[in-house]
Amino acid sequence: MHGYRNWRIAFAASLLVAAPLGVTAANAQDMMQLTVAVPNPSAINNFPLFVAMGEGYFAEEGLELTVEALNGSAAVLQVMASGQAQIGNPGPGPLLSARARGEDVVFIYNQYPKSIFGLMVPEESEAQGPADLDGATVGVGTADGAEVAFTRGILQDAGLTEGENYTFLTVGDGGTAAAAFLGEEVDAYAAAVSDAAIIESRGIPLREITPEEYLSFFGNGWAVTGQFIEENPEAVEGFGRALVKATRFGLDPANREKVLEHTTAGNPQEGEDTEFANALLDAVMERIQPVDDSNGYGYQPPEHWEAWHQSQLDTGGLAEPLENLEEAYNNDFVEAWNAQ
Repeated sequence: MHGYRNWRIAFAASLLVAAPLGVTAANAQDMMQLTVAVPNPSAINNFPLFVAMGEGYFAEEGLELTVEALNGSAAVLQVMASGQAQIGNPGPGPLLSARARGEDVVFIYNQYPKSIFGLMVPEESEAQGPADLDGATVGVGTADGAEVAFTRGILQDAGLTEGENYTFLTVGDGGTAAAAFLGEEVDAYAAAVSDAAIIESRGIPLREITPEEYLSFFGNGWAVTGQFIEENPEAVEGFGRALVKATRFGLDPANREKVLEHTTAGNPQEGEDTEFANALLDAVMERIQPVDDSNGYGYQPPEHWEAWHQSQLDTGGLAEPLENLEEAYNNDFVEAWNAQ
């Protein structure tokens, strides 16, 4: 949390002192102030966000961001519902659950077209697939995070029922998850890209047993409320346009050093180990690439939302179908974001 806040303060000061990209002290005061909530402190996981801040792309759109790192998608959705954050980075499963509770939250930008989660076991584990986890304890970062819905679906498809064949144990992210493996508290872990990289950096080789069909389940993306879209369409367009520009910048190998400079400013601890940071960035970049790039960055295939919706119904994440699934996501801004 502190790394994010300190970085924002330094960034705001740079607007006033260095005035990059034509931003002056006078017009900096006219910036639209937005609070952005993310579900974990990794800056590399959200490298387009930090590149867009560092390169001044949000400033060009008249936006100044405060980034708050929280503990999981449920916490992100809570601060959005309370009005404490205008933009959030939840997973699709928790977002569907929030809509079932009557919260008018809308996915606007598909940041991870490919799954950011995987079901992992230690390399020496006898488990070769999800069905082999009968009787297992499966570690998760948070009790109600996106990884729980993702993993519950995998295990149900394998014929395993929570509470009967396996249990979830909340062990936290990264380093604490590594400790859970070392202490033999868990047999498997529902890991995000960053978690897997941290665990392996602690000397615990992992092996993924995620079924191929689940690797196509898209991951966390950017969301706002329906009211925010109605009242601030220019801000939504500017936010997404800055992210697309930052994504293109970040995926250019010539800019790699600059990308890591920006993410390290966002989370200094994450950038201390350059080998780890580079390995994590490689993994994130692979998953941020669209499955079909003809629609551009941020696009949400309706059929992928239907798959998530059905999975939530099958696993009990949703008690009944949402009446208007298409209202859970919005592709209206994608063309404008990707216009060259």
